[in-house]
Amino acid sequence: MKLLFKGHDARYAVEQSLLAFFPQERPVYDPAAREENQATVTLSQGKKYITAVTTLCYDGCTKRGISRVLWDPSADAYAAERLRQRAVKLSFFKAARQVTGATPSWGALTGIRPAKLAAGYLEQGMTPRQVDRLLRDTYCVSQTRRELCIEAAQAGLKAKSELHPEDISLYIGIPFCPTRCAYCSFVSQAVEKSFGLMEPYLEVLLGEITRAAQMVEDLGLHIKSFYMGGGTPTTLSAEQMDRLLTHLNRSFDLSHCAEYCIEAGRPDTIDREKLRVLLDHGCDRISVNPQSLEDSVLQAIGRRHTAADIEQTMGLATSMGFKHVNMDLIAGLPADTPEGFRRTLDKCLSFGADNITVHTLALKKGSRILLEGQKIPSAEAVGQMLDYSVSALRGADFHPYYLYRQKYMSGSFENIGWCISGAEGLYNIYIMEELHSILSLGAGGSTKMVDPAAGRIERVFHAKYPNEYITRPEKIQKNLEDFADFYRRMKK
Repeated sequence: MKLLFKGHDARYAVEQSLLAFFPQERPVYDPAAREENQATVTLSQGKKYITAVTTLCYDGCTKRGISRVLWDPSADAYAAERLRQRAVKLSFFKAARQVTGATPSWGALTGIRPAKLAAGYLEQGMTPRQVDRLLRDTYCVSQTRRELCIEAAQAGLKAKSELHPEDISLYIGIPFCPTRCAYCSFVSQAVEKSFGLMEPYLEVLLGEITRAAQMVEDLGLHIKSFYMGGGTPTTLSAEQMDRLLTHLNRSFDLSHCAEYCIEAGRPDTIDREKLRVLLDHGCDRISVNPQSLEDSVLQAIGRRHTAADIEQTMGLATSMGFKHVNMDLIAGLPADTPEGFRRTLDKCLSFGADNITVHTLALKKGSRILLEGQKIPSAEAVGQMLDYSVSALRGADFHPYYLYRQKYMSGSFENIGWCISGAEGLYNIYIMEELHSILSLGAGGSTKMVDPAAGRIERVFHAKYPNEYITRPEKIQKNLEDFADFYRRMKK
């Protein structure tokens, strides 16, 4: 669809609405392009109101959407820009709803963090009922999504109330996997192609840990939560994991750490010896990520293990005494069906996990699903999977504690972390609600620096690939210096 903007360049807001209503369309910004379907979005700003008008032509049908937002001329530039984007996306939403006759589950909300929006209103003094009404009347969010959003916002505010200004979280990335899954676009290396990089990578990472720990001590910061992800961290051998965690625990003061989580990931990388190493070093939370318990789905996404392997791994993990065990599922994978997804979730609930994260498939550039044109379930089928997850998990006394959305998600739905009371994953809340800084070490990730008082967030992007990380020590040092400089500026 051709998109023509006048008076603004709010591409992200319009693109997300476009994908929600017309998932088969992609934005075209060339004014000379010969596209039958197009939208012209005009923005104007007066003394009291910001007005956006969208004229949408689709399959011979033309409709007009108008949104007018009250604004204060004395507002800062950031607040004014947010209001302009709100006007733009609401005008497109109104036009698209007239053309299609449909209303997406998240209505006109297009952001990655809807719970952060709700939390902001709650902090301003609104009651949950008032926030619910605002999400319904202003953004046309469905009742189910409004409830999820507000509950996640309340969990985020509770976690926020327990933080101190000196608290940060620590992330370590292990960008290696046994094989590359069909849905994946993360920067990770399949072990069979990069086994020789694992030892050099680990040695460089140990050095970065030493320098980062000294920096954290010098800045007077405390590690509130630790998370090791990837990739698949348990791709490391038991000896490598022991060496890494021993050095980590000796380098950092973890006396303030409330959560020590390692993503065990795929069952074909987990054994008793590795799990014992994790426990011996203080790990109190692991994540086993089957994504599905249907063998046909596992085969379609390129996994080398079976559903029976997952069941055996969960039995081992729960028997060894981990305080918290999470399982990740994805709704909308190739070869899956609503019936198959129901069977998967029901089995997961029988395994003893106290956290279950239900993701919606995101069609990412570079994934084999797109490159190979694999057939995936319809948006309607994905909706049925997610509706069942809400009812089944609530029925098992789970509640939503964080959620986020991504671009190109099937049906424009969401990812939700569910848990039983008291089992919330703090790191997940901190990073999704942007409550404090996340210091990232290793390749493939990014450091997020948060100044809550000023509402300022800065990011430092790390080397993408293991080989780049190994061969560019100056980039590692620059990332640490940027983090330290951010905190020195905060203290002034």
